[in-house]
Amino acid sequence: MKFEDRIKDIDRLQEKIKRHRPLNSRALQQLKEYYRIGLTYSSNAIEGNSLTESETKVVIEDGVTIGGKPLKDHFEAIGHSEAFDRIYTLAKRAGITEADILDLHRLFYYRVDSEKAGKYRTANIIVSGTNFIFPPPSEIPELMRYFAGEIPDIRQKKHPVEFAAYLHIRLVTIHPFVDGNGRTARLLMNLALMQEGYPITIIPPVIRGDYIAAVRESNKGKNRQFINLVSSMVYEAQKEYVRLLESLERI
Repeated sequence: MKFEDRIKDIDRLQEKIKRHRPLNSRALQQLKEYYRIGLTYSSNAIEGNSLTESETKVVIEDGVTIGGKPLKDHFEAIGHSEAFDRIYTLAKRAGITEADILDLHRLFYYRVDSEKAGKYRTANIIVSGTNFIFPPPSEIPELMRYFAGEIPDIRQKKHPVEFAAYLHIRLVTIHPFVDGNGRTARLLMNLALMQEGYPITIIPPVIRGDYIAAVRESNKGKNRQFINLVSSMVYEAQKEYVRLLESLERI
């Protein structure tokens, strides 16, 4: 599937969203819980988690274990929900630090593997579907320090949506963690969007193939396909957000 650059459409629709603000606390809480389930389900599903969206909701909200589903899948749902709470806290300030990125991974992953959660990998990795060679573990700390250090400058130079896409690209290209890189990258992307007033943006599992292909191209420095995909998803997220706002205003 070919995705178009929707930045101009995004800018127009963002002005419409601004006219609905500020939102009351009840509306904000309902939106948060709505996106908690949607983002957790979709981000995990892209990586092969077997829980359906309704099962994800039950696991997170009711603490129920789904029979026949791996325990790891439950841990990923609960962990992602906790990391989701963290991006809401971090979105109240402007900066993003290396410690923030580590904390997002730690929250997502500590139930899966407490020893590796929030820590950089110590072994080389091979990722299926690509022949891209990821940095060796010896280079990761310095690469991550440099990445975090350049965030303020890149934020000033790029459109907020391009900036959010860039953060995702950089993190998955470094691939600093043994597992959970994609989910951490999508959380990081959404943190950047929220800090600039954009709604939570979901990459639906139905376009998983296009998403992975765009990520593979971005690993090699060819970013336009991925940026266009993200801009298209932000535009769709804005339209859904307006629909939700209008629905809440009718209550």
